[in-house]
Amino acid sequence: MNATNELDRVRALVEPIASDLDLDVYDVERRGSTVRVTLDTHAGSDGGITLDTLALATRLISREIDHEDPIQSRYTLEVTSPGLERQLRTPSHFRREVGKTVTVRFRDPAADPRRIDGVLISADDTTATLQSDDGAETTFDLTAVDKARTVFEWGPAPKPGKQPGGKKKNPPSSEHREKQTS
Repeated sequence: MNATNELDRVRALVEPIASDLDLDVYDVERRGSTVRVTLDTHAGSDGGITLDTLALATRLISREIDHEDPIQSRYTLEVTSPGLERQLRTPSHFRREVGKTVTVRFRDPAADPRRIDGVLISADDTTATLQSDDGAETTFDLTAVDKARTVFEWGPAPKPGKQPGGKKKNPPSSEHREKQTS
């Protein structure tokens, strides 16, 4: 059995488990001797996967794969979540991240530009469109993509001397300062 068939069988075994846990199978890949199953919450869900849910999923998936034995060689199973900055490798990855900031690098070294950043405004099975900060839209074929990922954007940092939410920190009272220096 070839690696693609093995991964298809792993995905088929994992999907019902993920569904029972109210999760999606984001990706199944093999790198060397590691089989990585990436699980995620449903597109548009608030929050992410808890560690307890990920631990439960790992136990259930490991048991099912051990029982069905779809992988012919030795391997290490890794069950994970995609994290804040997730790789976009399939059309479904691009579709579920519409509205998010992404960075895309193209395969062709002569491409101009070779890399673009912006908000993903649309995606289908073959193409995606990004809007850059200046408002320009770029539509590209997904087969031209070398690497793509979402970009996590931190909110603005509070100014020095202020707490998050814009409130000023209260300086210690003179009574408190006297106790500290005594």
